[in-house]
Amino acid sequence: MNLESPKISVSKSPQDVFDFLSDIKNFEALMPENISKFEVLEEDKFLFALKGMPEIRLKIQETTPSEKIVLGSTSDKFPFTLTGTITKIDDNSSEVQLLFDGKFNPMMAMMIKSPITNFMGTLTSNIEKI
Repeated sequence: MNLESPKISVSKSPQDVFDFLSDIKNFEALMPENISKFEVLEEDKFLFALKGMPEIRLKIQETTPSEKIVLGSTSDKFPFTLTGTITKIDDNSSEVQLLFDGKFNPMMAMMIKSPITNFMGTLTSNIEKI
C-alpha cells in the first residue's frame, strides 16, 4: 500500500527541514492532538500511540542530508516506511512530501488506509508550521 501526502511549502531551507526531522524528539510536535503516548527510546527511535490504536515504534533507517529521511516500523506485524522528501525551492524555502509504503494484506490495507491518510495529513500540516 502506497500513500502520498500533498506537497507542501515550508519557509525553511532544505537543511533546516532535514535537521528538524532528523531530531526524533521533534516528531512529538508534529503528532495529532489525539496522541496518547510519545516516548523517545533511543537517539534514532521513538514510539507513539494514538487513542484507540496500538503503539507504533519508528526508527530512522536512512538519511540523505537536505533531501530525505526514512523512518521504518520496528514491528514485523505492521511493516511500513514513512519517507520525508525535501526539495529545495530556494535558499529559504523547501517543498516537503511524505510517502507511506506498507506491506499489508488487502483487508488490513482497507482498514488502515483512511486513518493513515489522516495521520499523514496532520503530520504534513504540522511540518508546514515549523
